[in-house]
Amino acid sequence: MLRGIGTRCSRPFGSLVDLLRRNNHFRTLFIAQIVSYCGDWFATVALLGIVHDYTHSALLVALVWVFQSLPAFIVSPWAGPVADRFDRRKIMVGVSAAQAMAALGYLLVHSRSTVAFGLVAETLVATLAAFFGPASQAAMPNIVEPQDLGTANAMMGSTWGAMLAIGAALGGVFTHFAGRSAAFLADAVSFAIAGLLIATVRVPMTERIGPPKGKMRPFHDSREALKFARKRPQILALLASKFAFGMGAGAVALLPVLARKKFHGGDGITALFLSARGTAVLLSPFLIKRWVGSSIPKIIRICGFATTIYGAMYFGVATVPAVGLAVVFVFMAHCGGGWQWTYSTMGLQLATPDQLRGRIFAADFALVTLTMSISSTAAGLLAGRFGPGPVMAGLATTSLLIGGAYFWFTRHLTATVVTQASSNADAL
Repeated sequence: MLRGIGTRCSRPFGSLVDLLRRNNHFRTLFIAQIVSYCGDWFATVALLGIVHDYTHSALLVALVWVFQSLPAFIVSPWAGPVADRFDRRKIMVGVSAAQAMAALGYLLVHSRSTVAFGLVAETLVATLAAFFGPASQAAMPNIVEPQDLGTANAMMGSTWGAMLAIGAALGGVFTHFAGRSAAFLADAVSFAIAGLLIATVRVPMTERIGPPKGKMRPFHDSREALKFARKRPQILALLASKFAFGMGAGAVALLPVLARKKFHGGDGITALFLSARGTAVLLSPFLIKRWVGSSIPKIIRICGFATTIYGAMYFGVATVPAVGLAVVFVFMAHCGGGWQWTYSTMGLQLATPDQLRGRIFAADFALVTLTMSISSTAAGLLAGRFGPGPVMAGLATTSLLIGGAYFWFTRHLTATVVTQASSNADAL
């Protein structure tokens, strides 16, 4: 485990600067994430626009989000054991290199008949990301000290939001002036740069106590992690929180359709919505970081509240008449999204030992991507018949109901505060 040096900053956001200054390994990983996420959103804005312009299909636009998320569910039995058995740094470097090659497939899209190439490229990039995510999240407690874990997670979560805000906005402008092919090429380059940066991180990202025992058996290894989780109600609650949150995620898939059909815009309005989403995810984790601390009961309560506010605000997006108000509601909805994603991730890091952490995060990613895929597919199918506004309102109502149910079923999980995962190691 790394040992930080220097004093903590007391100014607002001072701990962020202090962590980046003290921990060069985390700083490098942080910069790599910024580069990669920026390229992601360049490609997403361009792909959403090109699919809509060539097909005029709400379903296919929604399926772009499905192809971003569903592969994680399919490959999770392999992704988790890989993250627990092999060098996590090498996994992330290799995945980034492969994603750079896969992203070049976007360049094959130039007509309605070649849209499938873009969806295949999206699927390949997302499949590889399903191996990157668990390795990165599982490695975080080995890169920063326990007292820095909350700050590190808030920063990594906010990085996604910042690059969604900045990358989506720049992506809209860049695509308008340089063209969609240039945006796709920029995405491929971003993966290559991120991989090179991660390759320079030399701190061990896995607590290796001897070599892995036996051969890798993906489904058996994954069941071992889930068996562990079933004995820990708090871990189950954290896993369920993203599963529940994903049920309303189809609302996001409808934003590009809403931008065109309700607000009569194009890539620019879509980028504005995505930027509001990203800005919220950037800022929101820091607003409650001090209150949450390392308390898993508080994290569980925040997860329920996040799902509820997400639903309430997306109901507003679906019903307001002005695009400016819709942008405000998107921002407020994804404040909830930022809280949910950042703190459920942190809770799992605190509650899970290193030997199982990759598999727990793979299961977590699989559950949320499954519900996101179901929600997005349903949104696309129903929007073609009923319109994006009513369908978005229905999904928002679903999130409200699920958030209330989550509060009810987790009401007793407030007694135990878990601050380190090492105390769980004897359960293995």
